[in-house]
Amino acid sequence: MKSLLLLLIATSSSLLACSQTDKSKRPSPPAIAKETLANGTNVSIDYSQPSVKGRTVGKEVEPFMEQVWRAGANEATVFTIDKDVEIDGKKLPAGKYGLFAIMHANNWTIIFNKTWNQWGAFKYKESEDALRINAEEKKAEPFAERLTYTISKDGKVSLSWGDLLVEFVVK
Repeated sequence: MKSLLLLLIATSSSLLACSQTDKSKRPSPPAIAKETLANGTNVSIDYSQPSVKGRTVGKEVEPFMEQVWRAGANEATVFTIDKDVEIDGKKLPAGKYGLFAIMHANNWTIIFNKTWNQWGAFKYKESEDALRINAEEKKAEPFAERLTYTISKDGKVSLSWGDLLVEFVVK
C-alpha cells in the first residue's frame, strides 16, 4: 500500500512539474517569427505574446513611456541573425540578442542587447547594448489583440500590438 501511495505521489508531482514548464499554457504564450531574407540571412524573433484584454497599451500595460521593456512578455525577447547585418545603417554582428524597446512620445528606441538569456528586463544593463536605433511609431491596421512580430523577405521587421505599429529594416 505504501509503494502504491508513493507511486501516486511521484506521478502527480511529475505531472505538476511538467505542466508548469509547458509555456504554451501561459497567459502570454510563446511565438516565433522567422524568415530567410532575400540575401540569405536567417532572422528569428522568439518572444511571448501578451494580450491587450481591453487595456490601453502604454497606460495600463507595458510598454510604459520612457521605460525599458522586454518587447514581449515572460523571458526577454530574443533576436537572432546568422550573418552580420545593418539596421538603420548601423552594423550588428551575427548572433543572439535580447530585443528591448523604449516607448517615447512619437518614436521608439529599439535595443539589441548582448544579454539575451534573462527573465524580462529586470537585469537589463545599458552597458551590454550592442546597438540602439530609433523607429517611428505608426497606427496599426487592423488592431492586434496579441503582440505580433512579422519579418518580410526584404527585411522589414514589424511589431504590432493594439493599435501600435513599430518597424525597422534588417539589411
